[in-house]
Amino acid sequence: MQNTEHEKFMRLAILLSQGNVSKALGGPFGAVVVKDGKMISKSANKVTTTFDPTAHAEVSAIRLACKKLKTFDLAGCVIYTSCEPCPMCLSAIYWAHIDKVYYANTKQDANSIGFDDQFIYDEIALPMNRRKLKIEQIMREEAQVAFRLWDQSDMKINY
Repeated sequence: MQNTEHEKFMRLAILLSQGNVSKALGGPFGAVVVKDGKMISKSANKVTTTFDPTAHAEVSAIRLACKKLKTFDLAGCVIYTSCEPCPMCLSAIYWAHIDKVYYANTKQDANSIGFDDQFIYDEIALPMNRRKLKIEQIMREEAQVAFRLWDQSDMKINY
C-alpha cells in the first residue's frame, strides 16, 4: 500500500477519535481494520456509552471485522489506530493475528490527558502474589475436566 493509502486510513481513525469527543460519545480513540487495501471495519471508543470497559476502539473494530469476515483470525489485516494500543488492545491485536499496527498518538500522549496504562504494564511484570489485584486459584481439578474434553474433542480448533 502506498503512503497516501496509509494516511487515508489513519486520517479516518483520527476523525473517528475527534468525532467521538465532539459528539460526547466517548474517549478520544478511533480504529480502522483494513484488508487488501479495503476498510473492513471502523469504530471509536464506546466504553462510556455501552458501559463496557472492554469497548476500546481497537477491540470494537476487531469485533466488527471478525463478524463481517466470519472469522476469528484477521491474518492479512492491518489496524490503524489513533493512539498506541493499550495492553488489552495490544493483546486483542495479537490474538486476532493482525499483521501490522499503525498508530498516531503515543501512550505517553494518552498519559498526558489522563489515560495511564503504566500500572498494568507494571502489574503484569510482577508475580501474582505481589499484584494489587488479589488472585487465588481454587478448584483446578474440577476445571481440568473441560480442558481434557477440549483436548480430545473433534471440534478442537487451535487459535
